[in-house]
Amino acid sequence: MTGATRRITTEDIMPERFYLDPYQTSLSTTVVSHDDAGIVLADTLCYPLGGGQPGDTATLQLADGSSLAISDTRRDKTSRAIVHQVAADAPRLVAGTAVTLQLDWARRHRHMRIHTCLHLLSCVIKAGVTGGNLSAESGRLDFDLPEGMELDKDHIERELNALIAADHAVSVQMTSGAALKAQPELIKTMSVTPPLELPEIRLIAIDGIDLQPCGGTHVRRTGEIGQVLVKKIESKGARNKRVVIALAD
Repeated sequence: MTGATRRITTEDIMPERFYLDPYQTSLSTTVVSHDDAGIVLADTLCYPLGGGQPGDTATLQLADGSSLAISDTRRDKTSRAIVHQVAADAPRLVAGTAVTLQLDWARRHRHMRIHTCLHLLSCVIKAGVTGGNLSAESGRLDFDLPEGMELDKDHIERELNALIAADHAVSVQMTSGAALKAQPELIKTMSVTPPLELPEIRLIAIDGIDLQPCGGTHVRRTGEIGQVLVKKIESKGARNKRVVIALAD
């Protein structure tokens, strides 16, 4: 897609910090609102549930030394605000309250490692992806396999770990919906189509290996994933196979 993509910068149309710097772990910010749905902050590091990736957990530290645990992060479907979920009996914070957000980095980093590995899995298995999901423990992709195509667990595991060991650079690029529509082969997920009406769509590029639309967070290099295991391969229909991977550590 020469001439049709560019690297994301701090001036981009998606200012969320989990996109601009997925490695940032602490942020000073203020409360915008706090109601039954949760807390909206003026700025956040927390990734909201979406694209098969879980919402982040974190801690809000207050000036008086107390703290609130963020148990999940979601994006409001109407307002598109990022809502940080806390216990129902947590003290209500008034608008303007200064807080420090501390991301649960260990959990997020495992999400990033597994998510990037799933992109590699989609390169090793050359078939349409019908679904996927991940957690801090494992990840899976479902594939629509051509008739007669068989999957070998050991072969897939070897290929994945070879791509990881090669330490390919991972970066973010931006393209237009029109440009992506002209190259549908980049859209690997059969069940979900990116919003092609948008002027800008986010792509994840694994240098020399892969380029595909994705709204999740990823590591900087494949070597950061570490060794992985193919836990199992399951049949989910006549043509549909589920491949489950996990981090070895």
